[in-house]
Amino acid sequence: MSTIHSSFCFLKEWNRLMEMFTSDEQEQITHAISRAESLTSGEIRVVIEYKVGEGKGVMEKASYYFQKLEMHNTIQRNGVLIYIAFHDQVFCVLGDVGIHKMVGDDFWEEVRNTMLSSFRKGQVLDGLKMGVKRVGEILKGYFPKGDDDINELPNDIYFGDKNEGN
Repeated sequence: MSTIHSSFCFLKEWNRLMEMFTSDEQEQITHAISRAESLTSGEIRVVIEYKVGEGKGVMEKASYYFQKLEMHNTIQRNGVLIYIAFHDQVFCVLGDVGIHKMVGDDFWEEVRNTMLSSFRKGQVLDGLKMGVKRVGEILKGYFPKGDDDINELPNDIYFGDKNEGN
């Protein structure tokens, strides 16, 4: 298993339990990912599910998806995963070793706080898009898009496994 680094990932409260995103909101998220990745060789994935699952922590579950979605297989090890479990009101931002060694813990804390500020206002979509945008900005600085760059991972939202205790 690859080494994965993250900010502190616990979200204490949302004003209310948010419903899953509408198709228009999903399109906005996918567009934000595509826009962020258009200037970088880095890869961003978003995973959304209802619950983390019995006896599992948010870091454990986010790490599971990081591996499942093969985010550790990017050429420059510059994949970033944003994981949200609505019912449990938690989220996590994970960056692979290539990006983490460039930005350190303070960056992940900044992204977390940016997202958390919107989440606390009930603006989950805006918070998620702002997090994706900020991750894209930092990836661009360290991993600019090259002429030979390929999109290594899909830009769509991954909705949690139906059989993983969600």
